[in-house]
Amino acid sequence: MSSFMKRLKQVGPGAVVAAAFIGPGTVTTCTVSGASYGYTLLWALLFSTLSVIILQSMASKLGIVKKIGLGEALREKYTNNTVRILLAILVIGAVFIGNVAYETGNISGGILGLQAIWPNTNKIMWAVIVFAIAVGLLLSGKYEVIERVLTGMVVLMGVLFLITAIAVGPNLGEVLKGLFVPRVPQMNRAWFYVTGLIGTTVVPYNIYLHAASSAKKWGQDEEKEESIKTSLTDSILSIGLGGIISMCIVITASVAYDGSGTAAISSGAAMAQQLTPILGGWATAAFGIGLFAAGMSSAITAPLAAAFASSGILGWGEDMKNRKLQAIWGIVLCFGLVAVCTLGASPTEIILFAQAANAFLLPITAILLMLVSNDREFMEGHSNGAVLNALGILVVAVALLIAFRNMTAFTESFQKLIGG
Repeated sequence: MSSFMKRLKQVGPGAVVAAAFIGPGTVTTCTVSGASYGYTLLWALLFSTLSVIILQSMASKLGIVKKIGLGEALREKYTNNTVRILLAILVIGAVFIGNVAYETGNISGGILGLQAIWPNTNKIMWAVIVFAIAVGLLLSGKYEVIERVLTGMVVLMGVLFLITAIAVGPNLGEVLKGLFVPRVPQMNRAWFYVTGLIGTTVVPYNIYLHAASSAKKWGQDEEKEESIKTSLTDSILSIGLGGIISMCIVITASVAYDGSGTAAISSGAAMAQQLTPILGGWATAAFGIGLFAAGMSSAITAPLAAAFASSGILGWGEDMKNRKLQAIWGIVLCFGLVAVCTLGASPTEIILFAQAANAFLLPITAILLMLVSNDREFMEGHSNGAVLNALGILVVAVALLIAFRNMTAFTESFQKLIGG
């Protein structure tokens, strides 16, 4: 058996990352982007997919070499108490704020899916139900089976979008132009959607999750070089497929809505119109179930990721029964519930804002990851090479540029979110 086939059989952590970023935020942001700007912003998804592969490969290598996650690695590398306090503030601030925003979007996504199936039902009732299920599963510690079922539904929805994108017969010339010619339409909130597409794909908390999951899967393997190559194959294949699915959502929305914009997409039922070419009357139910699954699975993993990252940097460990760890995920869940119930904006607007917020927080985590990954002694001779460093710096620079360029639109969106 070839070495490539052996690596292919060990695909794992990369698939978890891909499943994590194809959540309600991705479906909503890609749908609204395609409906509003056609294929024009596909380049942002291509950039963000490549960025995920670059950053996650660093995270995975860290987990394999050091057998710990990024939070614990920062604590181990920097022993000065003042530096540790500053790093703890940065990590907890970035992950906590980002995951609160994501959790708000996750719960909102679950609500959108349920309201697509049962329209005119109460938003707060569904929010409490999603919250209660997430709390129950996290407290039990037996959420893995249900999460696999929910993730399977999300994957099925991704396959449906892939098939639909082919069935609708998009203009291939325009698709290629959108992918490889970076441009931002001189239209209302276009930069906001560029930031959202990046924020929904390059998820900061996934960097912490990937390092920890790689440590558990490959960290005991003495053949570190082979494990690093295997993890890279895993990242390229899994995350690349996730990026293709995201692009397919943009493509189907471009054809389905023909530039009708966000006004036509204020509900899950409206978004389900994309799947009509292959599902007909079943489109709304299928889309609703998939969107609920995406929101529910992410509503479980996002607060847990925040807890793992925070516990790592604070030296509390990763025991699911640890009361301190439980308190962190509990706070994230509660903030998400309160935000969904009190904010006057529509679920769609909440989700879009959450993705943009995370794009602002991305450079913090990326810079911390690169600082650790470039310490040759700490990385036991497996520090970043010149090419990987150049790519990493490019990712951070572009992310900072887009975040800065989007500041005005982001502020306006925040005001709109608060004002309803």
